[in-house]
Amino acid sequence: AWDNELPQHEVEVPAFQIDPHKVTNGQYVDYIHATGAEPSHFWKRIDGQWYWRGMFELTPLPLDSPVYVTQEQATAFARWRGARVPTEAEWHRAAFGTPSGEERLYPWGDEPPDASRGNFGFANWDPVPAGSYPEGDSAWGVHDLIGNGWEWTSTPFSGFDGFQPMASYPNYSADFFDGQHFVLKGASPATSPELIRRSFRNWFRGNYPYVYATFRCAA
Repeated sequence: AWDNELPQHEVEVPAFQIDPHKVTNGQYVDYIHATGAEPSHFWKRIDGQWYWRGMFELTPLPLDSPVYVTQEQATAFARWRGARVPTEAEWHRAAFGTPSGEERLYPWGDEPPDASRGNFGFANWDPVPAGSYPEGDSAWGVHDLIGNGWEWTSTPFSGFDGFQPMASYPNYSADFFDGQHFVLKGASPATSPELIRRSFRNWFRGNYPYVYATFRCAA
């Protein structure tokens, strides 16, 4: 584990609701039309039509695939919806928790990741339609928690209580404990299965567009 994943600890998570799917391009188009908000940085408008800047080519915007946005854009969309971006702890609970209170190693159970569980491991370069991997659903029926894009949380990236930097690379995490970077959880199409674990934390700057950065809403 990296230093920012430690030490092991418990978090009390009050009751909350979370969307079963990541927010899609189609939902974000509706939001843009309703509010005049800026589009995703990975879209391009040509002759009145939206196109997707894929890894290798420009294609018609896939309306049922997850939208890639900044954390600021995700927060604004959620606010418009009357919702919010989930905290890191809420996302963890939705992914690995169960009604019995036990935790799973993965959303679907304790079996290791394989191609039936999600869009990761370079099976695809780009996202696929939301909900394409029902065998990867969590105990609560939440889709795509592992794969198809990292997911923004509202939690600023910082060390847990008792954080100890790695002796071999002390600035690996600590340089980004600046209040400007936010935790992302899950996995992207380009995430190796070896990196998929409950404790893994990614982080991006909140106002910068990163490929593979998706989100869902909570309340």
